[in-house]
Amino acid sequence: MNHFALTIIGRDKPGIVSQVTEILYREGCNIADSSCSILGGQFAMILIISHPDKDGLEAFGDAFTPLEQQNLSVFLRTLRPGGEERLDLEGEVCMVSVYGSDKPGIVYRVARELGERQVNITDLNTKLVGSKQRPVYVMMLEAVLPATMSEEELQSIMDNLKGELEVDISVRSITAVEL
Repeated sequence: MNHFALTIIGRDKPGIVSQVTEILYREGCNIADSSCSILGGQFAMILIISHPDKDGLEAFGDAFTPLEQQNLSVFLRTLRPGGEERLDLEGEVCMVSVYGSDKPGIVYRVARELGERQVNITDLNTKLVGSKQRPVYVMMLEAVLPATMSEEELQSIMDNLKGELEVDISVRSITAVEL
């Protein structure tokens, strides 16, 4: 089975997900993992897809042309074997929430503190909410703590950043649910 990373970016409008998934369905692809969001009016989607026979962009021919004709950028990258596998990350899963005034450096400073401590960020989202007169910057990130770190230790580290960044930062454990 060959695996690919497919990225679609362009001005948001209804129906993009439907169009992309229809193309993949018609091409015989399986969607293994995906994420999509609207970022500043731009639709952004990344998928990990697989196909038993296709081995590169040229094998898809002009399948993505209808998307490109609608001013969507399409990027396809062949993954090396094993690049599609979900990592088995051991450790406590936490949600880190940041709220405050928008200013440069918030994501960097939080990510740096986590990276220096081998905390693996598995999901990150930022948004500006509120009104134009009173905007609030919101960052939500999911992270896996190393076995040597507790939720309380991470909260203590984030508490040190609160004052420096003048934001509110909270850490909470996310209990895994088994189906």
